Amino acid sequence: MTSKFFLTVCSGVCLLVAACSPSQKISITKANSLKEAYKNNFLIGAALNTSQIQEHDSVADNIIKQHFSAATPENIMKAEIIHPAWDTYNFDLADKLVAYGAKNNIKINAHTLIWHSQLPSFIRGIKSADSIKLYMENHINTVAARYNGKVYSWDVVNEALNEDGTLRNSVFLQKLGPDYIVEAFRLAQKAAPDTKLYYNDYNIEQPKKRAGTIEIIKKIKAAGVRIDGVGIQGHWHMNDAPLDKIEESIKEFSALGIEVMFTELDLSVLPNPRGRNNSADIAATTAYNESINPYKNGMPDSVQQKLAKSYEQLFQLFLKYKKNVTRVTFWGVDDGQSWLNDFPVRGRTNYALLFDRKLQPKKAFYSLIDLKNN
Repeated sequence: MTSKFFLTVCSGVCLLVAACSPSQKISITKANSLKEAYKNNFLIGAALNTSQIQEHDSVADNIIKQHFSAATPENIMKAEIIHPAWDTYNFDLADKLVAYGAKNNIKINAHTLIWHSQLPSFIRGIKSADSIKLYMENHINTVAARYNGKVYSWDVVNEALNEDGTLRNSVFLQKLGPDYIVEAFRLAQKAAPDTKLYYNDYNIEQPKKRAGTIEIIKKIKAAGVRIDGVGIQGHWHMNDAPLDKIEESIKEFSALGIEVMFTELDLSVLPNPRGRNNSADIAATTAYNESINPYKNGMPDSVQQKLAKSYEQLFQLFLKYKKNVTRVTFWGVDDGQSWLNDFPVRGRTNYALLFDRKLQPKKAFYSLIDLKNN
């Protein structure tokens, strides 16, 4: 059945109501919004796509405003979009995001300054180390400075590590050597003195990659350069989130005197075609087959329950370390938006987030509200 939504204003409080059958009727008030429930613990964020930033869908827009205190752009601040040619910058959508955040009291985590992927095409034609260095300087000085104090934070360097904790053989490592990370933070510190600076990566709760991350953080600090926090992406599978390793990572990163965030959280409910090999490397795709797309026509209630329990267990851990964890950001608002519908297998139907394809809250949503209310 197609659900419709309407907004009712009652005593100054907005209610988002799904018009369903009486047994399905859902009402969400300010009292049980996610950001209100966790406002004394940590920020609750979501990744926003272009349509959401431009406020094209009023229902999605109301959900974002009601439930999220932070936002990260999915793509529009990545270099290929914001810096498409050597001397050309496209700030239109990024400016809209910043204005959207200011208007709605949503803190913006800008994503990302230096990343080996989604680079502008002109980078492929650069051969000299001096030109790559100049690109990095110009990019950070121009983009980070433009939004200094207007965005809450920057993911300065994204996904610089291999799974074994060594540095990824990116164009930046090839041309500039291992000190490029320190230099990126040095440039960002100068360009954006009023913005928090983070390192962001996936699987850094795993011991070897965690050790590599700690080495990066220590090296930045030893150089007298500022780094304010580390983002653990949190692309995990339902019932398989490595809670013990996540806890150890919170402890070890916090011991370095920095913030810890979970920056791209989602829990896949589908079979992992790579077994337990959990990678968010966007180049690591797998061919489609029917056996790994079991819920094309909807997610069974038993899976709903498991997903809810998995999110509850994660948030119990985050709350245990609420003095150290400063933000939890979901990588998307609803299941239809999730990148996991096409990764690592294109064309699947995943259910990894708190709101379904009709923008209705799922059992996982209520498990997180109940965790705070009980």
